[in-house]
Amino acid sequence: MRRTGALIVIEGIDGAGKSTQAKSLLRRLRDKGISAVYFREPSRGRWGRELKRKAKQLGSLSPEQELELFLKDRRENVEKNLKPALRAGRVVVLDRYYFSTIAYQGAKGLDRERIRRLNERFAPKPDLVFILDIKAGDGLARIADRGTKDVLFERAAYLVKVRRIFRSFKGGRFVHLDARLDKKTIAREIFDKTMRVLSP
Repeated sequence: MRRTGALIVIEGIDGAGKSTQAKSLLRRLRDKGISAVYFREPSRGRWGRELKRKAKQLGSLSPEQELELFLKDRRENVEKNLKPALRAGRVVVLDRYYFSTIAYQGAKGLDRERIRRLNERFAPKPDLVFILDIKAGDGLARIADRGTKDVLFERAAYLVKVRRIFRSFKGGRFVHLDARLDKKTIAREIFDKTMRVLSP
């Protein structure tokens, strides 16, 4: 197994099953004896907590202010968590990354290319980005079934736009998966593709 770290990102709209799949991948990697860690965004750091607090106050932030908080949180996450883990040769499994910022803030009218440039100035590029694709209504139905309220992004019309942006990401590191498939099938696909990246 290679000794350098790897960054594996799980993306998708709310209700797509990102956290479930990220934690499944983490378990599978560790079962193989691979040193792996899990992080998520927004983080549990100062700016991530501030972002979550503000998000509960609907309309309290403009899209630009929201973007600035996401950037501050990500810089902190990169410096405190991602870079140290990658330098130590660990596999980082990340639940959301700057592709979510491009999709969610882009759906609010901000320039997507500008968001990408701002992030790529400091954020390590991932080795793989798995995008779990699901219709907005289906994702929201899953959230309702969990009995919890999504306080960040819950309007269907908005998520339709977000999903469209996620579906536009193309390139060798992007893997689009049908989130309606059986969870174990999706988990196996993610694990198999991750292991190919980790192979020497």
